[in-house]
Amino acid sequence: MGGRHYDEVVTAPIIPGCEPFSASNGPNGVLVLHGFTGNPQSMRPLAEAFADAGFSVELPLLPGHGTSIEDMLATRWADWSGAAERAYSELAARCDKVAVAGLSMGGTLTLMLAERHREIAGIVLVNPLVEKGANSFLDSLRQMLAEGIDRIPGIGSDIAKPNTVEAAYEGTPIAPLLSLMEGTGEVQAGLGSVCCPVLLLSSRQDHVVPTTSGDAVVAGVSGPVERVFLEASYHVATLDYDQAEIEERAVQFTLKAMGA
Repeated sequence: MGGRHYDEVVTAPIIPGCEPFSASNGPNGVLVLHGFTGNPQSMRPLAEAFADAGFSVELPLLPGHGTSIEDMLATRWADWSGAAERAYSELAARCDKVAVAGLSMGGTLTLMLAERHREIAGIVLVNPLVEKGANSFLDSLRQMLAEGIDRIPGIGSDIAKPNTVEAAYEGTPIAPLLSLMEGTGEVQAGLGSVCCPVLLLSSRQDHVVPTTSGDAVVAGVSGPVERVFLEASYHVATLDYDQAEIEERAVQFTLKAMGA
């Protein structure tokens, strides 16, 4: 599946603080992927924790994200998955071993990469999206599109910690969301191909992605799964009360997965 290059549709500058992040450190690398309508801001602390631990790190800005929701309206699963694939290939070309970490849709993309690349050393999933949603929900979205509605209220900043904000879009674009659900269905169907170690971090209270998505990961993948329930955080747990625990566990898991 070929995706368009998102620089062809960018109409607004990158929101300050939402830029991609890159670090060239040790021989082993970690690709870090953000969520739907989000951007690198939500994953920057985790990416920096990997970098501080000596990893080479890439945290790309996915197509249509981090600028204006208008830039996202034309993007689809092929664009985000294509960007993730390119970022992985570039990092793998210069590293001995690579792990991947993702939040929400970033987790979906992480699982997609693990299905395609059995050489991945390990993956870290934070509240990953693995279920495509009820048909009734998808039908209602299609009906809205047919009526000329192109967006619904935003899903960003589901954070328990006061005065902490995710720099996500205020709206959720419907056509891209439907495309995401199609991609999610493909990823869920292929979970049995994931054979690497998995660290799954699941918030007890998540108002964006149901905990059953995490259950689907546990039931579906072939590799060993370490699941940790986060008691104090909502969906964007990487910026929430459990941020420090996530970073510590993710780094230690990845070091172990790479035999360090």
